[in-house]
Amino acid sequence: MDVAIVTVGDEILAGSTTNTNASWLAERLTERGSTVQRILTIPDDRALIADYVDRWSDAFDAVIVTGGIGGTPDDVTVEAVADGLGREFVVHGEIRERLVEKAAAFRDENPEMVEEYDLQLDIDAAASIPEGATPIVVNEGWAPGCLVENVYVFAGIPDEMRAMFESVADEFEGDSTAETLYTPAPEGSLHEALEGVTERFDVSVGSYPRSENRPGRIRVSSTDPETVEEAIAWLRERVETTAPPSASEGASE
Repeated sequence: MDVAIVTVGDEILAGSTTNTNASWLAERLTERGSTVQRILTIPDDRALIADYVDRWSDAFDAVIVTGGIGGTPDDVTVEAVADGLGREFVVHGEIRERLVEKAAAFRDENPEMVEEYDLQLDIDAAASIPEGATPIVVNEGWAPGCLVENVYVFAGIPDEMRAMFESVADEFEGDSTAETLYTPAPEGSLHEALEGVTERFDVSVGSYPRSENRPGRIRVSSTDPETVEEAIAWLRERVETTAPPSASEGASE
């Protein structure tokens, strides 16, 4: 499965928020055998989000969009996805009923907060999703995410986003498999081995240089696990290897 990830947020582009969502999603998708082909960060611009959703939903097997979905004026992500797929943006009855109950429970449990901040919850906005979409409801969040066609919309708040992804993670199981070698050798000295392994085996190879506290990495991937094992064995005979960081004394993740 080829996947594109779109993270939405002015605060990410301004540097005031670190984009941990994209790296977390990419790692989880790769673990499941999917291939992340694009990662893009764009502002809270409804037309721009819609444009990428429109084009990338045709270009990739799945598109994951993370951003504000809470129903406040700057939460335009879900509306933009509806625009991009040519769908109406409608109130989902079951979601609305759930949010009414959740809001009532919150007011009962936190009367002082409701009074102090004059809390007004726009339930209709939070309960709206593209027409025909499947809601993705998690306890960690207020507004739901959703799946519409091959586009998954998750919250931008990391805890909520992760819960939403885990609820649909099985849908991203793929055929790709990978194994990583760790090496203390400088990346420049690996050229001959890396070129040789791709010539002999039908694999993709990524090389990542060492740092002060972490060895270098060679990642070998393919849709055939046996081919990966053979390529890794071939590399072990030609490249100095070391233990993974978690097993190395003094190494840091």
